[in-house]
Amino acid sequence: MNKTQIGLGLAALGRPEYINIREDSNIDKSKTAFKTNAFDVLDFAYQNGVRFFDTAPSYGLGEHFLLDWKNARQHKDVTLSTKWGYTYVANWELGFEGKHEVKEHSVSKLNEQWETSKALLLQLKIYQVHSATIESGILKDTSIHERLFQLKKEYGLKIGITTSGFNQSEILNIAKDIAVNNELLFDSYQVTYNVFEQSTFNTLQELKTKGKTIIIKEALANGRVFTNEHTKKHLETLSKIYNVKIDAIALRFVIDTLQPTIVLSGASNTNHLAQNLKALDFELSLDHLELLKSLRINSKVYWDERRDLAWN
Repeated sequence: MNKTQIGLGLAALGRPEYINIREDSNIDKSKTAFKTNAFDVLDFAYQNGVRFFDTAPSYGLGEHFLLDWKNARQHKDVTLSTKWGYTYVANWELGFEGKHEVKEHSVSKLNEQWETSKALLLQLKIYQVHSATIESGILKDTSIHERLFQLKKEYGLKIGITTSGFNQSEILNIAKDIAVNNELLFDSYQVTYNVFEQSTFNTLQELKTKGKTIIIKEALANGRVFTNEHTKKHLETLSKIYNVKIDAIALRFVIDTLQPTIVLSGASNTNHLAQNLKALDFELSLDHLELLKSLRINSKVYWDERRDLAWN
């Protein structure tokens, strides 16, 4: 029906608090319980055809959980991706005040985090800059570009970049032209795109024509597809028509409008993942796609709202 795969992102599986609108706030938040749940979700994902798994050092223990699962299960047919540039500093402290993760785009941080992340080899295929911004300097720092290029050649990796913020397209358009030794550096682009935030559509289409890997994150807008009253009534109507939950409609919107390489599920339990995977079982009609396209909002408004979401 389509070539897009659903992958699993570990942002909500590896840390007890996350920028998301969660229903299950009363779950056991011990490290042991989280690891058990992460393994359950990873196993369920694999059993149901998921082969792409995405993590980062800033996802609490997400990278460690994925590594332990990789080593325990020994699956040879999975593709893993991780990132560098953010450090998790909340230290599993519930109600942690201040930023839970700190950004640093420097060669020293790259080298430090690579020393841990490289344990995901041989299944590690994509190594990404985490949330590149113009302000962080990553787009102009040739020493970082050269080090990433070195890793690309030495380990056969795709080098990726992830974006956030109202100027995602601007960042993508700068990144796509970065080259080392006359060879373009970035092979993979992980971008926020959903029924609310559609501003990157044209840029992503251009990148697709160049054969780049396109990974979509936050397809459910950090849970806002469930709570936005104006949007919810349309999504609920469509969920009844297609006999799936709202999350499957939102994921299917991404698949049908963009046809990315991967759209990530951020499911925190097997029930949510099972509902997400139903997005692969149907296609939206052209009329329904146009309806969902009309739900887009101003990109700056979208990101201002996201910034105000609480860690919970």
